[in-house]
Amino acid sequence: MNATMRRVVIGATAVSLALSVAACGKAGDDNDSDNGSGSDSKTIGLLLPDSVTERYAKFDRPFFEAKVEELCSDCTVEYANAAGDAAKQAQQVSSMITKGVKVIVVSAQDSAAIKSSIQSAVDKGIKVIAYDRLAQGPVSAYVSFDNVKVGELQGEALLTALGDKATPKSKVVMINGDDADPNAAQFKEGAHKALDGKVDIAYEQSGLWKDTVASQKMSAAITQIGAKNIAGVYAANDGMAGGVATTLKGAGISGIPLTGQDAELAGIQRIVAGTQSSTVYKAFKPEADAAAQLAVNLLEGEDIKDLANQTLTSGSGDKVPSQLLTPVSVTKDNIQDTVIKDKLYTVADICTTEYAKACKEAGLVE
Repeated sequence: MNATMRRVVIGATAVSLALSVAACGKAGDDNDSDNGSGSDSKTIGLLLPDSVTERYAKFDRPFFEAKVEELCSDCTVEYANAAGDAAKQAQQVSSMITKGVKVIVVSAQDSAAIKSSIQSAVDKGIKVIAYDRLAQGPVSAYVSFDNVKVGELQGEALLTALGDKATPKSKVVMINGDDADPNAAQFKEGAHKALDGKVDIAYEQSGLWKDTVASQKMSAAITQIGAKNIAGVYAANDGMAGGVATTLKGAGISGIPLTGQDAELAGIQRIVAGTQSSTVYKAFKPEADAAAQLAVNLLEGEDIKDLANQTLTSGSGDKVPSQLLTPVSVTKDNIQDTVIKDKLYTVADICTTEYAKACKEAGLVE
């Protein structure tokens, strides 16, 4: 090949390479647009608050993802869990913004702390749905249960379990949820609505939604009040009820009512065994399905007025279109007609070897 020919070949090759690089660069830009802030992105972010509450990984996430897939086959769900860390959840919101999600569904670890993160997302044109907990900031919608009613059901179940011992002199211990969670205040409000004036709330503290903290608080209550003087215990959820039940057993206290919430498997098993008197069943699938429907509607620019037909005011003063579902109190008498009927658990799930005898006595059979 002569020199002239070599120059022609080299020049043609250079042009070809330049075009290839340009084409690759253009494809990358398009790809980044699809997964980033492009208008055609169909990604929904799901941010859940912690990994210790059984429901989130076992129920909320899979139900939500399945419903989104049903409603929008070409939508994707980007998932993150804050593991109980509000700062980590703020970082996760930032990551979702960077990835270009169009809707964020968030159950806030700290409803006040997340306000600025929500504002940042909204400033980028992202719609935000508060899930289960009413986050502060300009959220587009909120889906949860009537949380004041949850607290009322808990308080009423405690009074029912106390029976004729429900007197203004009967000493009750209250272990509330985390003050950073607005739901905790609503549960507390509802419980006080049911209990005030009917029993003596002799000790009341926050258990921070942690079984270990609830256990410590229960120990302090026993020291302060006296083991023989405690008529019953209000625990705001099943996780904390588990810690309370362990402490009561260690102190030799048995046969007193203990509430819970979330219908966790361990809570249902304690109800069967008689170490917990009640829980509150907030059906996870309807809540997750409702959030998924709201998310898809907002992503596709559809109206949500028929779905979120109530208005609540958040801690930041924002008026939020809301969809509130109805909770159900669960005791030994209606386990079969609630969590088993809804296929949340099977009898086999509940009635393991440890609980077989108690299940038989409770009439739980397959």
